[in-house]
Amino acid sequence: MPLTTQLLGKLNKALVDRSVREGFALLDRSRRDLGSLTAGSPHAVAYLLCIAQWVDLGYRDFAYLDELFSRFADVPRASMLLADYVRLRLVEALRAFVAEDVEQAISIFGFVLQVEAGIVEAHLAVVAHYWKGRAHRRQGQYELALHHIGEAKRLAQEMNAPKLVAVTKIHESWLLFQRGQRRDAFRLLDEAEAELKSTGHALSLGNIESARGRFVRRSGEYTTAIAHFERAVEIYAGHVPEHPNLARALVNAAYVKRLIAFDLRHRSRSGRAKGPDHARYLEVCQEALELLRRAEDIYSRQHHQAGTGSVLVNAGHLHLDSGDLDRAEDEAKKAFLLGEEKQDHILMARARILQSAIQNERAEEQLGESTDTAMHAHLARNFAEEAIVLAKLTQNSRLLAGAYVARASAAANEFFQDWETAKHFAALAGEKLGKDDLDHLSKQLSLLKTRILRATGIDEMLRAWSEGIVGDKTFQQVTEEFAELVIPKVWAREGRKIARVAEQLSISPKKVRRILNNLDMLRTP
Repeated sequence: MPLTTQLLGKLNKALVDRSVREGFALLDRSRRDLGSLTAGSPHAVAYLLCIAQWVDLGYRDFAYLDELFSRFADVPRASMLLADYVRLRLVEALRAFVAEDVEQAISIFGFVLQVEAGIVEAHLAVVAHYWKGRAHRRQGQYELALHHIGEAKRLAQEMNAPKLVAVTKIHESWLLFQRGQRRDAFRLLDEAEAELKSTGHALSLGNIESARGRFVRRSGEYTTAIAHFERAVEIYAGHVPEHPNLARALVNAAYVKRLIAFDLRHRSRSGRAKGPDHARYLEVCQEALELLRRAEDIYSRQHHQAGTGSVLVNAGHLHLDSGDLDRAEDEAKKAFLLGEEKQDHILMARARILQSAIQNERAEEQLGESTDTAMHAHLARNFAEEAIVLAKLTQNSRLLAGAYVARASAAANEFFQDWETAKHFAALAGEKLGKDDLDHLSKQLSLLKTRILRATGIDEMLRAWSEGIVGDKTFQQVTEEFAELVIPKVWAREGRKIARVAEQLSISPKKVRRILNNLDMLRTP
C-alpha cells in the first residue's frame, strides 16, 4: 500500500481506537513501502512517529524502528517544519527511554509538552504525557508519573477516546496502589480490562494480569499471584514472545516462587518442616531459577539492562537462601554495576540490600577469623546505609522499608548487637508498610522485631511504657507491639484457638490471625 495520507490516517485512528489487529494487518500489507521510507518520502516524519507507536505496542521490534530512524540522521533540523521537528523529537525520546537513558527521555518529553497546542495532532499530546509518565515511574518518581498519566487520561477523555483512557488507567492503577489505594487500583484494572478486552491487545491485557499479580502478592496471596503471572505469561507469549514485558512477568513469577521457597526454608529451620517440605523447597527453587533463565534470555536479546539486573537480584536472593553466598555475592555485584551504569537508583538500592544481607549472613555464621567477622559486619552496615541513601532518591516506600530492614538487621547481628539502632530502623520500616502488606517483607520485619524484643527484654519495654516513654512511636505502633506480646501468649494458653483469643480479648479473629501470621506462628498453607 502506498504511503498516502489515507493510510497514515487509518494507522493513527487504529492507534487511538487500540484496534491492534487491524493496525498490525495494515502495517504488514504496507511492509514493502514502509521498508523504503526515507526522509524524503511524503509525510516521512509523521510515518516514522506512527511506526514508533506501533512498535511500542508490540509490532516487530525496536531494531526495526532504529533502522528506519537511522535514515533521518543527516536531515538538517533547522530546515524542518516545527510539527515534523516535534514528531522527530518524540521518536528520539522513546528511543532514549527504550535505551534506558531515562533522564534524556524525560528532558525531551518535557520540551515536546511545552510546544503550543495545535502544532501536532491532539492524540500526540496524550502520547507525550503517557510516555513521560512511564519514564518517571521507571525512575521511582511516582507523583510526577501520576501527574502525567492523569494528564494523558484527561486529554484522552476530551478526545472521546475510551480505549486510550483505558490504557492510562492501567498505569494509574499501579501508581495508586503504591499510595495504598488498593480498592481504587483494582477497580481501575477492572474498568480497563472491560474496555480493552475486545481489542485483543496482548500488551495491555497482559499488563493488567501482571499488575493484579503484583497487587495480591503484597497481601501474601502467593498462589493467587502465581496464577495471575502465569496468565500474563500466556498472553504475552502468544502474541509478543520477545517483548520485555514477558520477561518481566517471568521475573515476577520467579519472585513469588522465591518467597514460597523462603517460607518452606524457614519452616525447615524452625523444625516444623518434614522431608517432603524440603524436597518441595528444592523443587520450587529450581522452578524459580528456570523462570529467571527464560527472562534473562529475552532481556539479553533486547539489551535490557534494568531487566537483567532484576534477574540477577532475584537469582542472588535464591542463592543466598540456599547458602551459596559466593554465587549470591557475584550476582549482587553484577546487578549493582548495571544499575550504576544507567544510574538506576532502584536497581542499585536492591543490589545493596542483597549485598547487606549476604555480608550479614557471613558475619552471623562467623566465617573465618574474628577480623573477618568484623569486616563482614561493617560491610553489611555500610551496604544497608548506601541502600537507604539510594532508596530516598526515589518515592518507592517499599524499597526504603527494605533498606531500613537491612540496616536494622545489620545492627542486630552478633557482632554489633546494637539493639537501640535496630529498634530505630525497624520502627522506620514499620512506618513505610501498610496494613495490607502481609508478604515476606512484613514477615522479615516481624521476625526481626521478635529477635530484638527477646534480646532487650519484655520487662524493659513494659517499664518504659508504664513511665510514658515511647520514643518517637505513635500510639498505633505501641498498640501493635503490645498486641504482638499479648496475643501469642493468650493463643498458646487457649489451646491455639483463634476464636477463643478473639472472644477473650474482644478483637476480630482477622486481627488475631494477622498478628500470628506476622510472627510466623501459623503454618503457611
